[in-house]
Amino acid sequence: MKQFESFALDTSNECLWHEGAQIALASKPFSVLRYLVENPGRLITHDELLDALWPETYVQPQVLRTYILELRKVLNDDARAPRFIQTIPKRGYSFVATIKETSAPAATTNKTTPKPPTLADLVGRDDEILRLQTIALQAADGHRQTVFITGEAGIGKTSLIHAFRDATQTCVAYGHCVEGLSDKEPYYAILEALGHCITSPDHNDKPAAGTARMHTSQDHPGELCEALEDLAREKLFILVVEDIQWAHQSTVELVSALARRSTPAKLLVIATYRPQHHSTNLYLKSIKQDLLVRHLCTEIALEPLSKQSVGRLVSRRLDQHPPTQLDDFIYQRSTGNPLFANALLDHMIAEQALVRIGDGNDGKWHQTTSSSNLDISVPHELARLIELEIDRLTPQEQRVLEAGSLMNIAFPVWAAATVLEENSETIEQFCDDLERRTGLIRRAGHDDLPDDTRSDFYAFAHQFYREVLYQRQTTNRRAKGHIRIAEQLKALFAGREAAVASEVAFHFEAAGKWQRTVCALRAGALHARERRAYQDSAQFLTHALRVAENLGEPERTAITNELAAELQTLRETMARTRSQQQKAS
Repeated sequence: MKQFESFALDTSNECLWHEGAQIALASKPFSVLRYLVENPGRLITHDELLDALWPETYVQPQVLRTYILELRKVLNDDARAPRFIQTIPKRGYSFVATIKETSAPAATTNKTTPKPPTLADLVGRDDEILRLQTIALQAADGHRQTVFITGEAGIGKTSLIHAFRDATQTCVAYGHCVEGLSDKEPYYAILEALGHCITSPDHNDKPAAGTARMHTSQDHPGELCEALEDLAREKLFILVVEDIQWAHQSTVELVSALARRSTPAKLLVIATYRPQHHSTNLYLKSIKQDLLVRHLCTEIALEPLSKQSVGRLVSRRLDQHPPTQLDDFIYQRSTGNPLFANALLDHMIAEQALVRIGDGNDGKWHQTTSSSNLDISVPHELARLIELEIDRLTPQEQRVLEAGSLMNIAFPVWAAATVLEENSETIEQFCDDLERRTGLIRRAGHDDLPDDTRSDFYAFAHQFYREVLYQRQTTNRRAKGHIRIAEQLKALFAGREAAVASEVAFHFEAAGKWQRTVCALRAGALHARERRAYQDSAQFLTHALRVAENLGEPERTAITNELAAELQTLRETMARTRSQQQKAS
């Protein structure tokens, strides 16, 4: 038994232990981890690892990255500050933790971190798994099937396939389309899939003949189809093509051809992709739509998890009923995206907003702050993923989204146009194209402006996108944008600026313009008082008092005294009003 920190690698039973609990690892990830652990403290090149684990078999180096990512997730290891697996850029990996030999797994059962998300944590997808199982039965009867599993990043496409695989005792071959590579190499994912055919305990025979035929017939699509059909002649064979939006056109055409061929085959082809990803081209969409119309394929579109499913996810991760309102908070912040929900839990623990109190089985997770007061930033890993997505856009598209982020999760076109000093028609065209091509934003209605014009509203697909876009701007640039929006609001509502005092104050405060913020808040307080909305008026004045503390002397003393007097007068008015109402009743 090789122990490193709270983990122990059981090489005899081929499993991983964590604080006395066994963690299931698939065969290949376990083999990768074992080789690294057995060769600690030195560089393990990509070639060495590939030769050791896949001798005499051609394997794309990209598959190693997939297994390393899976191991990092299980070990809760951060690539930026690795405790276990260090990446040596363009060369390989090194296992950097101290290792000691033990004879048994750690006896303690005290859990100081939540269970890493596993396939057993898959929730809310029972209908989809049942649907895949039904389709697999049809394929096993010789009626070939093609399935497209679609959904946004992190929605659980891969997890669904893994759960289906675990419930289906058959041969599954995985191919991953890699951005920037797969679109240049014909049949990249197909060749990878056949080179790493994963077999279940009931299917130990690797389809070597079919694999060899596949490699020797890359230039002949018909022969490639026949090679795959050979593997599906006697028993069900499942081919999975992940992220087909990045595939070379030849791969898409091969999937289409396999779906259209009429010869019997016990073949199930599953392809995943993000429908509104910027690289999901019209050709792929048209191929899928044509197959759907001809009833030659099935689409399983994954929607966000329900509130109840997110609650079950949180319960399984923490191995207990969630602290009060934690599941509500996770659901609201993640909007039902499983990847976001898991990342939020990890982030809350890292920030000590969620801590475990007690030892052993008596230990329980507790929130250190109530959900209503939680201010959790975007988890670091998600922020990097979102940054990569944004960086793929043109500079002008990035500026449009950054301008929109100065409002909130939803923004009107006129506001983004004001920030960029462009006309609204131009910005609306950008937003319309971004909605159709990327899915980062969606049209959310329109705003009727005082000048009898309309301005469309767009909303970010997730609050996290808005937050990343906002934070990536310099403080000075954000301030200029906020000031332009505030001044445009005052111009649009000239003569009745008090009606938008709250919005104007928000932008001036975000820009650090304290006097102008106080002025807007006082205008809002006066407007509310005239409407006898005394409570609203008091909130405006209380907010203004807090902002006034940022002013320098002598302005601060003078303004805070005025505000305090106005607030006292308002409270006296509120007290008289309550007394009169009580007498009248």
